[in-house]
Amino acid sequence: MDYLQQIDRALDYIEDHLHDVLDIGAISRHAGMSRWHFQRIFKSLTQETVTTYVRSRRFSLAMQMLQDTDAPVIDVALEAGFETREAFTRAFTRAFGVSPGAFRKGHRAALFLHKARFDAAYIRHLHLSVSTTPEIYEQRELSLAGVATRFYGADSEKSNFARVLPALWDQFIPYLGTIPRLDEALAYGVVRPLHVDSDELFYFAGVEVPASAQLHPALERMQLPAARYAKFAHKGRVTELDRTLNYIYSSWLLSAGVHHTYGYDLELYDHRYRKDSADSLIHYAIPVTEE
Repeated sequence: MDYLQQIDRALDYIEDHLHDVLDIGAISRHAGMSRWHFQRIFKSLTQETVTTYVRSRRFSLAMQMLQDTDAPVIDVALEAGFETREAFTRAFTRAFGVSPGAFRKGHRAALFLHKARFDAAYIRHLHLSVSTTPEIYEQRELSLAGVATRFYGADSEKSNFARVLPALWDQFIPYLGTIPRLDEALAYGVVRPLHVDSDELFYFAGVEVPASAQLHPALERMQLPAARYAKFAHKGRVTELDRTLNYIYSSWLLSAGVHHTYGYDLELYDHRYRKDSADSLIHYAIPVTEE
């Protein structure tokens, strides 16, 4: 049995015992490793500690309870492994930038931070297809021209992104020859929740243009505000981008000491993008703040 199979067994055990008192010794025995060896292999393969992973998964379940039930916060806290409401509230707010009460009252943008369950396919993706340390950069304000739509992401029961977004790009590409582009090599996918109380998302496929550019009537304008971004590389098909987002939102963001501003996420496409190719390379960037 290789390390990946052993860690996958440990992940199954963790998932089956999230509501119980979890001991690293018991998890490591289930994986067939010594405690010392298990913790180091787990960290190497997943880029986080066992304790961090368990806490994050419990936070995700707590967020689901806050969203879907009227259970008192203390009950949610106990389910998440905290002994008091106060300790849970402090930890939740520190991790997500919003209190449990505010989240329950409609701060649904925090749904993007749900901790995805790890599996073997995700771990392989983590090591082969995503840059785990992002480039932090200052994005200047942009004037964009393109087309927009609404869609539901992979986490929604109404998920339709696999159909809607490729169709939007197919609609936009024929107009590229009519647009006075400022950068011929770069295109943007701009993503943001449509409303704080909905899992429906806004998406804009576009390119940078002069602010005074004359556009075809079928095209729309958008101003992307300046912001600080963390940019990650994604290698592989766009259909596998969800695994990169899982890492960004449910691993890196929870331990990076920054918060998502709830501004616009960016997909960046340049000459290295190849449609439906395992060798394709794009970048995904999220707006961040240290506050």
